[in-house]
Amino acid sequence: MSKPESTNYNSTNRLYLLRHGENPANITKVFSNHLVDQPLTEKGVLQAEQTADYFAGQGLDAIYSSPLKRAAQTAGIIASRLGLKATILEAFREINVGLLEGRPATPADWAFHTQMMHAWFDGQHEAAFPEGENYHDLWARMNDGLLAATEGRSGQKILVVGHGGIMSITLKDLCPDLDVDWLRTTLWDNCAFTEVDLSRQDGRLRGRLLSWNQHHHLHGAAADLVPGVPQDEGPEATPEK
Repeated sequence: MSKPESTNYNSTNRLYLLRHGENPANITKVFSNHLVDQPLTEKGVLQAEQTADYFAGQGLDAIYSSPLKRAAQTAGIIASRLGLKATILEAFREINVGLLEGRPATPADWAFHTQMMHAWFDGQHEAAFPEGENYHDLWARMNDGLLAATEGRSGQKILVVGHGGIMSITLKDLCPDLDVDWLRTTLWDNCAFTEVDLSRQDGRLRGRLLSWNQHHHLHGAAADLVPGVPQDEGPEATPEK
């Protein structure tokens, strides 16, 4: 009998999904996943520093990040404070919105983005952004990223620094017991984290949501949070960038 693959084992880890700190695209509301790649604002740095102070007391074992500057910089600030290394994984990059990126965002573009999010929440997973991703592609890479982040780990605390769009929409498959109608009406603030018990068995992941959009660790100017979507779009737009 051949030796089992390394992924064939049972494990449970505590997963913290953290949205990056504030960056200029959060203010201008432009779409940003490849062409637009900006670092944190001064407030975003402060948010990351306060988040680092919080996680210094949580006993993290590993930190992973999207390659985009706003996420990698957030992860780097936290990693430096904790004496850990932040590992960059392409899988955690924000949703590829195709032609929506690289131009001034308009109400029509945001309305289309909202329409796409609703389609994915409703199970229309073949729907795709023009020259961008469909949901099958998005979930596949998020799942691959989490499999890589949990490989060989059990009973550990893992921080993934990423983006409101990809983390919000894929949570419906990561935590299948979630109420999708509730999930589609929520927002995810800068440097807020969502906590999940993540079980892995024979290469399959299943999460259980423990807390959502926690930003109690932010204070002062860092707690002056910018909405993730244009305010006239409302929470059902799902935060992007």
